[in-house]
Amino acid sequence: MFAFRRLPVRPAAFFFAILVFLLTVSTVHAREMVSVARAEINMRSGPGTRHAVQWALSKGYPLTVVGRQGQWLHVSDFERDRGWVLRSLTTRTPHHIVKAKVANLRGSPSTRGRLVGKASYGDVLRTVARRGDWVKVRTARGVQGWVASRLLWGF
Repeated sequence: MFAFRRLPVRPAAFFFAILVFLLTVSTVHAREMVSVARAEINMRSGPGTRHAVQWALSKGYPLTVVGRQGQWLHVSDFERDRGWVLRSLTTRTPHHIVKAKVANLRGSPSTRGRLVGKASYGDVLRTVARRGDWVKVRTARGVQGWVASRLLWGF
């Protein structure tokens, strides 16, 4: 019924096609993250100061960039709320936010590590280091400890 015939493939063309595919896939899956650089900034409903303020975000609050318009970033947070922030009010300094009801801060990256503190849902934590499935963080009060990454959102 159907006749299939094999078409010749040039090695250079094949390599180029694979390279383009890999670059496209890697950029699609890479997410750009920023955090709030000032004590408090406004997240707005649109790109400009004439748009309504939806939320006030505190220093360090991590955000995913989902778009851009001029000097404005269209962002999403850990609860998938979306809004716009002025790019100059953000930084690439890594922070996490607690997405679990409570997160234990431990002295070492293990569930057997000594308990040094606790963080609650919505707490913003400065990212200090990473080791495997653990993130070393610092609270606003200066307490440092390791938290299981599954309890956090951010970078």
